[in-house]
Amino acid sequence: MAHEGPMNEEPREGHPAAEVAPTRRRLLMLGAVGASAVVTIRPALASTAGSILNCEIPVPDPGHSGNWIDADGKLVAPNTPGAYPPALRPLTGEQVKSNLRYGRSYPGTSYDQSRAYTNYIRRLQQGTSGFTCYASLQMPRG
Repeated sequence: MAHEGPMNEEPREGHPAAEVAPTRRRLLMLGAVGASAVVTIRPALASTAGSILNCEIPVPDPGHSGNWIDADGKLVAPNTPGAYPPALRPLTGEQVKSNLRYGRSYPGTSYDQSRAYTNYIRRLQQGTSGFTCYASLQMPRG
């Protein structure tokens, strides 16, 4: 069936082409909407990356405060030989990322104590305080 009228004219309502093929104008409008969505999402990703570095991971989870951390990152009773007391304050995402990437110790801790804390963080389970922060540090950034 041949289309009547100029090529860039939109098909009239009720015309078979109106339900089937989008017009050039509609496609261009969709493309413009898609491009603006990309522009608005990028700044959101940038601010998300910044917030990830500021998130906090308590060591241990507040539900287990008072427990110490052994070298394998497991929770143990206070004063267990070879174990370390809880961190004085939550570790930031930036501190954890630096430790994971470069092996840097956490502020105010020894190398072995930092390793124990990192082992604890690696064992975090969903639902544990700090899990979302640690999981987001593991996601690749583009």
